[in-house]
Amino acid sequence: RKVKETSKVGQCPRPAKPIEIYEFEGCPFCRKVREMVSVLDLDVLYYPCPKGSPTFRPKVLEMGGKRQFPYMVDPNTGVAMYESDDIINYLAKTYGDGSVPIMLKLGLLTTITAGLALSGRSGKGSSYTPAKLPSQPIEIWAYEGSPFCKIARETLVELELPHLLHSCARGSPKRQDFFKKYGLFQGALYRGS
Repeated sequence: RKVKETSKVGQCPRPAKPIEIYEFEGCPFCRKVREMVSVLDLDVLYYPCPKGSPTFRPKVLEMGGKRQFPYMVDPNTGVAMYESDDIINYLAKTYGDGSVPIMLKLGLLTTITAGLALSGRSGKGSSYTPAKLPSQPIEIWAYEGSPFCKIARETLVELELPHLLHSCARGSPKRQDFFKKYGLFQGALYRGS
């Protein structure tokens, strides 16, 4: 078996530190941002904020003044913001070539289709289940369009487990590196405590 894919993201600026995004799996606005993260092949430190969670939801209110998701913090530039479309445009300009894929800039239609994509597993990844927080974020190699990765992310979100997601969608150079290291590519592999 051989995996060979290419991408132009290697020509775009890469953040020195992972972008931080506070969100939850069952939110269509959050899904739009996760789609852009996949397009740009960014590594993101996700802080899950399912309903009823005691740790990161209150932190978003403290940092930004609202209980609204997604909320992004870029430790490389000091920028912090709400609003999925604003986050998508910021990421495209800062870590891409400035362009946003057509399917992510159709306004309400994009939000509706993102919501429909979530409907098959209605409610998963939205409500908090108590768990012990790890000392370090869990690392996961995944991408938004994978149904296998979705199930793993739903669980991470429900347990409010912070995770560093290494994007590896089709065309990602990280996908080939992963394949060389592990000899296969199925989606969600994690390591952590």
